[in-house]
Amino acid sequence: MVKKKTWAGLCLFMIGMWICTVVSKSMYTTRLPVVNTVFGEEKYVEHVVEAEGIVVEGGKKAVSALSGLKVKDILVHAGDKVEVGDVLFTIDLDDLKAIMDEKQSAIHELQLQVNAIEQNKALAAQRKEIEEARAREDYDTTARQKDTDVGRAMDRYVRALEELENAEGADEEEQQRLKDELQSAAYEEADAMRERDAAVKEAGRDVEDILMPENADAALSVYQAQIADLKEGLLVYQQVLDVQGNVAAENQGMITDINVEEGGRVPDAAAMMMTDESIPCQFKVNLDKEQKKYVGYGDEVSIRLDGSSARITAKIDYLSESQSVPGGYEILFDLPEDMGFPGLSGTMEHTEMGEKYRYCVPANAVYENQKRNFVYVVREREGILGSEYYVEEVTVKVLDYNESWMALDAPALDSNSKIVTYADKEFGKGDVVRWVE
Repeated sequence: MVKKKTWAGLCLFMIGMWICTVVSKSMYTTRLPVVNTVFGEEKYVEHVVEAEGIVVEGGKKAVSALSGLKVKDILVHAGDKVEVGDVLFTIDLDDLKAIMDEKQSAIHELQLQVNAIEQNKALAAQRKEIEEARAREDYDTTARQKDTDVGRAMDRYVRALEELENAEGADEEEQQRLKDELQSAAYEEADAMRERDAAVKEAGRDVEDILMPENADAALSVYQAQIADLKEGLLVYQQVLDVQGNVAAENQGMITDINVEEGGRVPDAAAMMMTDESIPCQFKVNLDKEQKKYVGYGDEVSIRLDGSSARITAKIDYLSESQSVPGGYEILFDLPEDMGFPGLSGTMEHTEMGEKYRYCVPANAVYENQKRNFVYVVREREGILGSEYYVEEVTVKVLDYNESWMALDAPALDSNSKIVTYADKEFGKGDVVRWVE
């Protein structure tokens, strides 16, 4: 009987101990962090690049106006759509008329200079005609006088020769005298001819000098050219005045740049810039350095413009470093004709398949601490209350990643390693956890 009571007491004690153990273990496990795990997978790590973009004009046309004119009113803003004939800005007509008056005064002054030069040239021509007539008269007079002198000298020589020939019976002394007179007459004749030739030559040169053309004077041509330029300019100013100073659009498009201001002067460059409607718009996307890793020349992308559910498939045929964003890149896509308008937003999306990796886990399973990457792995061991689960840190190397997955180089892990992806409480290395499959 005692023996039976002893066994009964022992059984009750053991049952009580078991119940206490179960209760204690249940209470203990309810306080443990609950974790979910996954196994590493072999898969491709895709990279999806999604970037905001904006529609820009495919080409621009310049709106030109006569430079130097004063702007009175600007009637458009950047982004305005305009039609052919729409007035873009107006010119100050009072200022325009003042400029035209100045131009007319300059023409008048130059014309006075031209008139004076032409009058002086006419007077010079008259003087030259008189001088030429006088020179020719002097030439004729000199020639006649010198011919007379030569004729008289020749006559004296002939008479001296005749006297010598008729004095054959004269004494020697008389013959010598006649010979001397003949010689003197010959010298006089030669001197007269020499003087005649010199005088006639000198008179002829005076005529030649007068007939020489005047020195070239470019002043008249310069003044006349300046007058022609000013008159041509006045015609252009008059055309502006004829349209009451209105500068209108010559093409349909959208104003993109305004380079004038009210009260300012029209610049030498374009006064405004507007889109060229004959050229389709483009879609412009800016990428950062990380996105550029997965986008390249010739890649196919999809584009969706705001307000449209349709997607456009296009290939990248222009990719360059951005001039406005240091370290960034710029992509331009030609849009179909009549699609989009400058300023419209949209998105570009490109999916890069990437490489296939042996061991991949969800991105939220990988932690980083002081430039070291690691995962938590659930292990099993024997504890005071029996078998239990705990977490262990395993250092890994990230080979590639996207928003959802990371490819790891982790020799310490295998296909049976339980990688923690979720916990309802904070935990640390070596902590006991409650694993839920």
